[in-house]
Amino acid sequence: QVQLVESGGGLVQAGGSLRLSCTASERTFSIYTMGWFRQAPGKEREFVATISWGGGTTDYANSMKGRFTISRDNAKNTVYLQMNSLKPEDTAIYYCAATARRWARSMREYDYWGQGTQVTVSS
Repeated sequence: QVQLVESGGGLVQAGGSLRLSCTASERTFSIYTMGWFRQAPGKEREFVATISWGGGTTDYANSMKGRFTISRDNAKNTVYLQMNSLKPEDTAIYYCAATARRWARSMREYDYWGQGTQVTVSS
């Protein structure tokens, strides 16, 4: 069982930046594809970004491309989400997720989820 703990959320003004972290309990963290998702109030959870086990391949939702960067440090069992040029519409709970699949973008492909961290962007 993989346990994931997110951190780094908070309140930021529009145009600002935040870096989210997600640390896994699993010693074999490096074998997992990791993803970030978010859920805004009253909306469904949506895909944000994903990164392959080695970090060499990444993918983003269109609205995040150029603003968000996903990365990982397998030595620290941690995946990051650097968020720049934040907008009020980025306000949501951000979740990290893990899967043993070689690649995944869909929520249903992820097996393990963190509890989420709140990001609030003020205008």
